Amino acid sequence: MDFTMKKMLLLLAVALTMPFVFISCDDDKNEPAVHDNHEYVDLGLPSGTLWATCNVGADCPEEYGDYFAWGETTPKDVYEWQNYKWAHWVYDTISDHFYHLVEERWFKYSNWSWINNTSVEGDGKTELELEDDAAYVNMGSNWRMPTLEQLQELVEKCNWERTQKNGVNGYLVTGRNGKSIFLPAAGGRSSRLYHDGRCAYYWSRTRCSSDKLTIEAADQGDAYILFFNEWGEQEIWYDSRYVGNTIRAVRATRK
Repeated sequence: MDFTMKKMLLLLAVALTMPFVFISCDDDKNEPAVHDNHEYVDLGLPSGTLWATCNVGADCPEEYGDYFAWGETTPKDVYEWQNYKWAHWVYDTISDHFYHLVEERWFKYSNWSWINNTSVEGDGKTELELEDDAAYVNMGSNWRMPTLEQLQELVEKCNWERTQKNGVNGYLVTGRNGKSIFLPAAGGRSSRLYHDGRCAYYWSRTRCSSDKLTIEAADQGDAYILFFNEWGEQEIWYDSRYVGNTIRAVRATRK
């Protein structure tokens, strides 16, 4: 047997004894678990919250996924008050820059509406119901949008490192057990995509309320978000409910 044949047989033997390695788009050694075809990671948080590895509508951690107005379950092309599901505002236009609000009607998740110069009591709900939870509707019955408290825990109990994943800017969020999730800087949407690659606005399922967390200038037309930017800031803030933002889901149960 000549040298060339011996070398080919040796290489073949080595190849047959080596294990097959499949590299996915989430090869970060977290060894995430899978439920309803969606991966999640236990970050070792005090609450036991299990975080999805991808945004709602995304297939990989670095993908932005879909954008949703708060309390809506399908993405759309343009996000504005005029097409927001849970509110209807009527304006009397005075000029190009000024208007008079004639009617402010809230159909759900509000403390009051102003209709025909009269204040009408709202439902007072501050947490999204399942039928209005984009994570539940799009990912399955064991998934939810995070609460305000779960976002606060993610900010306060994890280490945040600004980084890139496959060329996408974002943050690696690592729990005390060493496991992590990647949150892309997906920006937000109105009539267009904005601040992508620089900032992120992740919805909670909690409407702004002084009973939950008081933020100056926030009112019933806003909901709490997880905000971060390229300068190393991460905090709980708020955004107008009509805006299109991303969602990172949590598992509803550990089972």
